[in-house]
Amino acid sequence: MKDDFQSILENGISFGRGGREKKDDDGKVKTKAKKKKYITGAHGSGSAMQKAKYRQQRANRHKGK
Repeated sequence: MKDDFQSILENGISFGRGGREKKDDDGKVKTKAKKKKYITGAHGSGSAMQKAKYRQQRANRHKGK
C-alpha cells in the first residue's frame, strides 16, 4: 500500500488514453464547412452563399489601401 502511494506521489495519476497512440492526420477534410464548394457558396445553400459573401467582403476590406 505504501509503495502504491509513493509511486502515485512521484508519478501522478493518469486518467485516460495512456496506452493508445494517436492516429496520424491523413489529410482528409472532416467537415463540409472546409470544402471549397461550401466556402464559396457554390453548392446552392442560401446560408452558405451569405457566408461566402461575408468572407469575400472581409477578404477585400483592406485591399484598396
